Amino acid sequence: MEPAIDSLIDKVDSKYSMVIVSARRARQLLAGARKKVDTPSDKPVTVALQELAAGVLRFEPDEDGGVDPLRRPAVADPDR
Repeated sequence: MEPAIDSLIDKVDSKYSMVIVSARRARQLLAGARKKVDTPSDKPVTVALQELAAGVLRFEPDEDGGVDPLRRPAVADPDR
């Protein structure tokens, strides 16, 4: 799988956070948001993981250090 999961762990604090952030972004892509990376893939999860690897998605833990399940992932461009 590209990008490798191990390389993405540096971008977030846990595999759980990586899954939550990428799933939220994949839902945004399914809803019509534009890709923020140049990739031939049209698969929303693949695009979301590539955006995370490229630094386009930012992981921001909540006050308790975890992931707020209702908060959207921060996207570098407010345009989505």
